[in-house]
Amino acid sequence: MENNFRNAVKAFVVSEGKLLLLKRRSNDVHKPGAWDIPGGRLELGENPFDGLKRETLEETGFDIEIVMPIDVHFFTRDDGQKIQMTIFVCKPKSGEIKLSEEHTEYKWVDLKNAKDEFPEWLHVVIDRFNQLKLGQSL
Repeated sequence: MENNFRNAVKAFVVSEGKLLLLKRRSNDVHKPGAWDIPGGRLELGENPFDGLKRETLEETGFDIEIVMPIDVHFFTRDDGQKIQMTIFVCKPKSGEIKLSEEHTEYKWVDLKNAKDEFPEWLHVVIDRFNQLKLGQSL
């Protein structure tokens, strides 16, 4: 029987009060053309911290510092795979953005902007980030 469950990690990358969003390519299997944050599925047995750094480096070209986990989501991908996704607050350490072929655009969005700028699933994460006053320390 095939394992149809995976762990995933996402980087809630904040710099100067802005959150990094990436636009998925239009032919992506899961949520084509949607705005998202860096991250992805872990390799089987991969350490979540290592996987998050790897995914973010692959997708954006820069290193991150992982600050803390902020949320966990459970969902089923468009292709039927079940995912447990942990979201970590991060800050960029070095490098400039060089997108991989997985994404077509990026933007830094002010966390104080209206929520219509952000994917709906991120609203609860943004609320938690603000409630914890994490922006003051980044």
